[in-house]
Amino acid sequence: MASQDWFEKDFYAILGVDADADDKKIKSTYRKLAREWHPDAKPGDTVAEQKFKEIGEAYAVLSDPEQRQQYDAVRAMSRGGARFTAGGPGGGGGAGFEDVFAQMFGGGGGGGGTRFSTAGGGAQGINLEDLLGGGFGGGQYAGGSPFQATRGPRRGRDVEARTTIDFVQAASGDTVTLQTPDGGRVTTRIPAGVKDGQKIRLRGKGMAGDPGAPNGDLMLVVSVRPHPVFGRDRNNLTLDLPVTFAEAALGATVAVPTLDGGTVKVKVAPGTPSGRVLRVKGRGIQAKSGTGDLLAKVSIVVPQRLSDAAREAVEALAAEEDGTDPRAELMQRAHE
Repeated sequence: MASQDWFEKDFYAILGVDADADDKKIKSTYRKLAREWHPDAKPGDTVAEQKFKEIGEAYAVLSDPEQRQQYDAVRAMSRGGARFTAGGPGGGGGAGFEDVFAQMFGGGGGGGGTRFSTAGGGAQGINLEDLLGGGFGGGQYAGGSPFQATRGPRRGRDVEARTTIDFVQAASGDTVTLQTPDGGRVTTRIPAGVKDGQKIRLRGKGMAGDPGAPNGDLMLVVSVRPHPVFGRDRNNLTLDLPVTFAEAALGATVAVPTLDGGTVKVKVAPGTPSGRVLRVKGRGIQAKSGTGDLLAKVSIVVPQRLSDAAREAVEALAAEEDGTDPRAELMQRAHE
């Protein structure tokens, strides 16, 4: 965006923050507004598209400390906060042109050193359009020495976007379409195995740079919705596997669901306790960093109702275990 626009646009008002708002406030407000005015939330609404673009422009300037300092200096000039005087002693009591230049671009202060003359004062002057537009080639010092900008065209600002996908989409990969800050659209592939909160860099899809400079990047933050059955531990898939007391005590082969909608058989050894993890190799998440396993944690299900025959069987088992205290070791270790 051309610097001349800074005279006409109040970026603080666009974001609805005070001029002394800190970076945290500016960022949180931008995110809230971007979600509210995102064109995907208001399809076909041209006002929303324009509003979204203005919010992106305002944030790009105010989130960059250097650009924000320059913008504040420009706003001060537009309100009459800085006055331009002829160079040399006796030029007036207001802030000199060199003071504004120093504030915006880090040059020397007004108490001595180099001063800038107005046009017609014997040396070629600097007009405001040259200063704001970056065209320093025609300017000169009051003493006649030419000067030029030391910084070339600036690369565009990086911007951040967010998308939310399902657990299965994150595991297998997916293609999503995003809205860019300038109102355009970009389609990108979410790689298989992406994690909740992971950032993906889309090069050249951010804010436009100065003429001749590259665009910034779009940083895509991916949120993953939880799955009702599966969890994730690195590239391993996890789940709780209910088994009956009989299956755990006597042993059994049971079916375990897989993320692709199928099942796999696992063997429960006789005497398997609750909490034991059964591992199925290679049935986890297939990511660039490797393929994980499926980890099934045994959870013994206690029956809520017993038939007379089942009750008699349990009572018979209890009689067999009479005198056995499964908590004896726990008590001993707790009091060591």
